[in-house]
Amino acid sequence: MELPALAARAASAIREADGLLISGGAGMGVDSGLPDFRGNEGFWRAYPALADAGLSFVEIADPQHFHNHPERAWGFYGHRLNLYRQVQPHTGFNLLLAIAEQLQKDYFVFTSNVDGHYQKAGFDPEKIFECHGSIHHLQCAQDCSSSIWQAEQESIHIDEQRCLAVGAMPQCPDCGGVARPNILMFGDWHWNSRRAELQQARYEKWLQRAGNLVTIECGAGTAIPTVRNQGDYLDGTLIRINPRESQSAHPNAISMATGAREAITLIASELGIS
Repeated sequence: MELPALAARAASAIREADGLLISGGAGMGVDSGLPDFRGNEGFWRAYPALADAGLSFVEIADPQHFHNHPERAWGFYGHRLNLYRQVQPHTGFNLLLAIAEQLQKDYFVFTSNVDGHYQKAGFDPEKIFECHGSIHHLQCAQDCSSSIWQAEQESIHIDEQRCLAVGAMPQCPDCGGVARPNILMFGDWHWNSRRAELQQARYEKWLQRAGNLVTIECGAGTAIPTVRNQGDYLDGTLIRINPRESQSAHPNAISMATGAREAITLIASELGIS
């Protein structure tokens, strides 16, 4: 089926929905100009200094680097923090919010992205579950006191050629040790999940009253399938938007093999929203 016909089906399902779940993986940010770290080659194109060091995304996204080589760990995460601060969310974010608000749909956002772009686009922070945490919040690398604080006062200078932090790095206000982003990393025994658990509690309460549910899933791949699994698991209608992995075994799936911005724009147009 052609994209316009799929968009019409998606729009019809959204009109009938009681609850609208907006879910997103790394592919949601591609149209904003963000890297999705798809495979080692894609990751190394974004971070050639880590390619020279032979470090994959899985290896650099290991919390042990904040103990063994904090300059490199903050070189990577500090660069990402600065990038996410500078980049504006693409128009698809605004259109999704407009769909929810203009059609008066009760919505929630479920995302594995740590970039904070749903909040930046105007979504209610109380209606967002960041299941892998947020780069805009910090914690102690040792989680010495279970504190989580905002990173907005931090200014991290990066030598991008070497992917190393230069100068002062974020510190824990309690113990004075190195701080790290409040993000779930690989092999992570010290992630403070308290903030995410509060978000999850609100999300689960919302699901209980969502009624006829439509999930609009954008850019959620199979490599780290947290968001994708949620879409396959939930009842209702799944609108899966993914240029490479749009397939689904969901009994009520509408699969759109394209990027997030294009698909959302087509759906919004069908709904009379621009």
